[in-house]
Amino acid sequence: MKVMHFHFGKDGGAERFFVHLVNALAERGVEQTSVIRHGRIWKKDIEGATRIIESNFRNLSLDRILLPMKVSSMARREKPDALFAWMPRASRLMPNYKGCIKISRLGDYPLRLDYFRNTDCLVCNTPGIAEHVRKIGWKRDVEVISNFTGTEPVAPISRATLDTPESVPVVMSMGRFVPRKGFHTLIQAIAKVPDAYLWLVGDGEERANLEKLAADLGVAKRVRFAGWQKDTRPFLAASDIFVMASSHEPLGNSEGPQWFMRDGENGLMVDIGDADGFAQAIDRIAGDTSLGERLAERGHETLMNQFSKQAITDAYLKLFASKR
Repeated sequence: MKVMHFHFGKDGGAERFFVHLVNALAERGVEQTSVIRHGRIWKKDIEGATRIIESNFRNLSLDRILLPMKVSSMARREKPDALFAWMPRASRLMPNYKGCIKISRLGDYPLRLDYFRNTDCLVCNTPGIAEHVRKIGWKRDVEVISNFTGTEPVAPISRATLDTPESVPVVMSMGRFVPRKGFHTLIQAIAKVPDAYLWLVGDGEERANLEKLAADLGVAKRVRFAGWQKDTRPFLAASDIFVMASSHEPLGNSEGPQWFMRDGENGLMVDIGDADGFAQAIDRIAGDTSLGERLAERGHETLMNQFSKQAITDAYLKLFASKR
């Protein structure tokens, strides 16, 4: 089986899943070609799994003219089973090729559909995104296939790595430091939970503002900025509570995970932007060991049953084998 990917993202959760899926498909014997931007820090993580073509594909670049012709020619010559565009921008590169299924993957809610004029099927990573594209006029095929991540147990990092005492509750979150991720809400919440430390794994344009907020609230000594990490699992293993406070995130708040999360069963749900609510939830879990263990156990069951590597990879292989 052959798959050609188009991916022009930078560095974040979508890119992390791209790396995971490319490697998972390679393990299943899929021959892949990936067109990506120059200078991606995760390029090295896919080099053994896919042929890589680097391109700028920007409006003022020569590639904006030449690359569409190149990928169209490659499709006719190599006859892939699937052309796979990651997110709207990459979907503009999708050639009008009739020999295979043409897929665009969405990890967020698109504002318009003209990016997908040559796409046969939109793959949405939540039911909410699938419902949204139907509401704004999408008439072609839609599939819901979520993300997966590594599920193997890993050893925790030493808390000393982030200058954190062993005895305190550690709250962790991760992602790009942009306003909609709600990291400012978490810092405000941590200010209301005196003993807890907050680990923020990631980076972005809001970092200086977040550091200033932590200083202004007097919690800079309890907030750790860990930067981008190739593997976030050891940080998760070393923390006590994972929190996502995004205002808009298909898998990060009540807008998305209501289709697989149940309040009080495999997580606690808090209103968007409610720092007091987050503080109360953090304090509740930190103060009740049995609650924390129950949430973790049922959360792990959900992960294995609905979001395992095998199940998600199988779904994509089935889709690649179809021709719409």
